[in-house]
Amino acid sequence: MPELKTPELKTMRTCTASIHGALANSRRRLLHRDAQTLDDQIAVARIPAPTGDEGERGEWVLRRFRDVALAESHIDAAGNVIGRRPGDMRTARPIVVCAHLDTVFPRETPLDIRQHGPRLVGPGINDNGRGLAVMLALAAEIDGLHVRTGRPVEFVATTGEEGAGDLRGAKHYFETRGMDAAAAIAIDGAGDERVIHQALGSRRFRATFSGPGGHSWAAFGAPNAVHSAAAAVTALAATRLPLMPRTTLTVGRIGGGLSVNSIPGNAWFEVDIRSVSAATLDALTATAMRVIGEAAAAENARRAAGTDPLTVHVKRIGDRPCGETPAADALVQAAARATELIGKRPDLALASTDANVPISRGIPAIAIGAGGRGGDAHTPTEWYENADGPAGVGRALTIVVAAAQLAAD
Repeated sequence: MPELKTPELKTMRTCTASIHGALANSRRRLLHRDAQTLDDQIAVARIPAPTGDEGERGEWVLRRFRDVALAESHIDAAGNVIGRRPGDMRTARPIVVCAHLDTVFPRETPLDIRQHGPRLVGPGINDNGRGLAVMLALAAEIDGLHVRTGRPVEFVATTGEEGAGDLRGAKHYFETRGMDAAAAIAIDGAGDERVIHQALGSRRFRATFSGPGGHSWAAFGAPNAVHSAAAAVTALAATRLPLMPRTTLTVGRIGGGLSVNSIPGNAWFEVDIRSVSAATLDALTATAMRVIGEAAAAENARRAAGTDPLTVHVKRIGDRPCGETPAADALVQAAARATELIGKRPDLALASTDANVPISRGIPAIAIGAGGRGGDAHTPTEWYENADGPAGVGRALTIVVAAAQLAAD
């Protein structure tokens, strides 16, 4: 943790401790509610929600939002499920609590959630069945009666957080309804120590090379799409990357061609570039575009006279913004203090989550775990273990209420 040098930060941490103390009865209720939270976690994980097809799960969450009487509960144009708990300061900018609906698993994946010793095992039980269930528990507890806040709290179950979803739901929400949010807290999977305040950005592209193709003997000399794609991949793999900030470039998929005895008329590959620096992402994007163009030009320069040239098309398939909520920000410090108050050591970290979007728009935002322990994410044997799970839920409540300001009786 950074050293606290200002009275304001010390006061804020003291206020978080005071709020945590005031929420003692709430934590007891959350502990009593723990079995219901686990039931919700299992129930939502059993509803298919592949990225881009989250509707069935979204409808289930909408019903639950209405069960706990969230105001204005609805599904927006991006498929996000939204509900609002008004605060005493009804015109104040809201605090946003979000958890993503989607999973990486195709719709036909068997969603057999089962008990294995102390663990619940099955696809999506942790990422993000846990986050959704705990968001519902928080919405039930911040009910305007047992817990009232000064600022409104908006609960949002987002679409398109995973992979090719490209943070679609979060982008739509924070570009429209949530553009004036005071702060945002994403709840993603298990855990009670990490405070993700740095947004790992990425740019993802698909490069497609197209040419005339032909017989490997009779048409030899026609430009070869696979050769061109391979040359581009080789050059990208040799690109010098900065050590600080840490940056990665990965060609994750490649394909093309018709048969072993044909000059391939098409080839493609997909590249993923990641960094916490927008300037670095911009520079490497420009490098990738240059390398791809040069590979196509070099192959065309070698082609036989009279043959049609190779063309190349690059499509952006992902753009996750990067940025940072400073470690000294009040929201990060409140999260760190709430972590200490449940006996854990805060781990300030970076990742790619829904919080990337508000961070990139200048809205203080973090992502946190929802208590307990989990592992084997994005596999059929994904698991969740409810080790001190209620303590993690209580931590999340303290963070949200510290941001939204506990209303006086």
